[in-house]
Amino acid sequence: MQIDNQQLKSFLLDAGLISEEKLKKALKKSSKSGRKLEEVIIKDKLVSQDKINKLKAYILGIPFIDLTQADIPKEIIEIIPEPVARKYQVVAFKKTGRELKVAMIDPGDLQILDFIRKKTGLEITSCLTNKESIKHVLKQYQKSLEAEFGDIIQNEEKSEGEILTGDKISESEKKGEKGIDLKKEAEDMPIVKIVDTLLKHAIVEGASDVHIEPEEKDVVARYRVDGILHDAMTLPLKVLPGIIARIKILANLKIDEHRLPQDGRFKIETPDYKVAFRVSVLPVFDGEKVVMRLLDESSKNLNLEQIGFSKKDLKIVKSSIKKPNGMILVTGPTGSGKTTTLYTILSILNTPEVNISTLEDPVEYRMPRINQTQINPKIGLSFASGLRALLRQDPDIIMVGEIRDHETAEMAIHSALTGHLVLSTLHTNNAAGTLPRLLEMGIESFLLASTTNVIIAQRLVRKICPNCKKSYHLDEAMFEKLSEQYNLEAIARVLEKRKIIKGPIKDYKKALLGLEFFRGEGCSRCHQRGYKGRAGVFEVMKITDEIKKLLDKSAGAEVLEEKAIEEGMNTIVQDGFAKAAQGITSIEEVMRVTKE
Repeated sequence: MQIDNQQLKSFLLDAGLISEEKLKKALKKSSKSGRKLEEVIIKDKLVSQDKINKLKAYILGIPFIDLTQADIPKEIIEIIPEPVARKYQVVAFKKTGRELKVAMIDPGDLQILDFIRKKTGLEITSCLTNKESIKHVLKQYQKSLEAEFGDIIQNEEKSEGEILTGDKISESEKKGEKGIDLKKEAEDMPIVKIVDTLLKHAIVEGASDVHIEPEEKDVVARYRVDGILHDAMTLPLKVLPGIIARIKILANLKIDEHRLPQDGRFKIETPDYKVAFRVSVLPVFDGEKVVMRLLDESSKNLNLEQIGFSKKDLKIVKSSIKKPNGMILVTGPTGSGKTTTLYTILSILNTPEVNISTLEDPVEYRMPRINQTQINPKIGLSFASGLRALLRQDPDIIMVGEIRDHETAEMAIHSALTGHLVLSTLHTNNAAGTLPRLLEMGIESFLLASTTNVIIAQRLVRKICPNCKKSYHLDEAMFEKLSEQYNLEAIARVLEKRKIIKGPIKDYKKALLGLEFFRGEGCSRCHQRGYKGRAGVFEVMKITDEIKKLLDKSAGAEVLEEKAIEEGMNTIVQDGFAKAAQGITSIEEVMRVTKE
């Protein structure tokens, strides 16, 4: 049974979820665009998706079930075959005697319910659910990586010579120098299955990188999940030449080149995801190592709130990006999410009224209506030369992937001075250290003071798994340990300003000991790690008149940081502790990413 706009309208008003005036506007927009009323209401954030789901369940007279946190036993989930579950968006989640409870997007699809009833011989009770729940349950059909590889390798061993001819391989064959057809080997079914399985599980687990590393007696596959590398699988050494050749073919690389590094790309698209793989092949002592960076092109554009900026920092960043010219600099170590922050800012600035050009190494995500250029130092296309050329392309906004040298820094400053908004990154540990770093590159202090709008320093912390999150309080020993490394009084004052601690604080130690912190205990959803997903921790340094005066005197990083803190800047550590107290991450994570 489908719920029409009229039904939904009546129940929304009866439930008091929306005013009549807002509903009329939404109906008008729905009629004009041809979209469902439900879609318009959710997109315009008039009513939450959760409330709409519960209202629809009430209208249909059936329960609503949220399965986004559920771990369903294998014997239950497999009652409905995966192809049927995927095609009709229906999953089994509970069986009691002869009753089978199923969750579905459209409980009015009587045909599929009748089909399941006949095939299983059970009494079917249907519940309404959402797309996120279905997607989460569908992932649980996947075999474990060990089980899938066990099947592949066992089957391969049964059919002798299916991967390689003969059991023993000479060193020359191992390196593909002679006696082996690498192209044929790469296309053999077991090799294809192994590579496909490795990539599929990397996507399902949310890995950012896949490492395939040859050792003396075997091959280790590792996934980087939430910034941490984990062993995924150990494979027999004999499959290495085939795996490397298969990946090279996918990435359009030379399969007979084993002495030089190679870089390439390929893409995997399915109805569930669209992922680009950036491939790097490097010769090592035992063969060739492959690292693949996964770039999820199907993910929706993030906004600054989702990335993790506090309200105060958000206000500073938003006011800075509204300026028509100047520099916005993002700093932090490799892998701290600088590029994601820049892409998010670009997506906000990306309107038909402006011309945006970027210089990147490499281009990670394709963005519509933005002119993205890949630098290539081998042919003389560096950040500096590319920026010089870009200025003749009538840009309004320029993103330079990284300021590495005096020439690039000078060109970026010149661009900001001549009416362009320039976004770029540097490698420094904190926001205050960025300005002295640019002075070291030979940039005049008065030019820096007149062009820099804001500096953002950041790190990425793992988020606590919501499924196994538990609260606790600091004990005396932990408090003393933390006080040796951090200024806990300053941290407590920041927590007070953000209303995490209800002030005024008379005794900061007592306030912190009475505060709830959180950690993940480990569960099947997070693979016993206690963490799932990542968030940013930031310090946002606004270039005020006082900072400019200090800069004109060539003040050091410590002096600049003291002044910025005096003017209200929160450090990365302080922002990290605030997120730990909010239950987003753990104190241990904050300590891990802020240690120097």
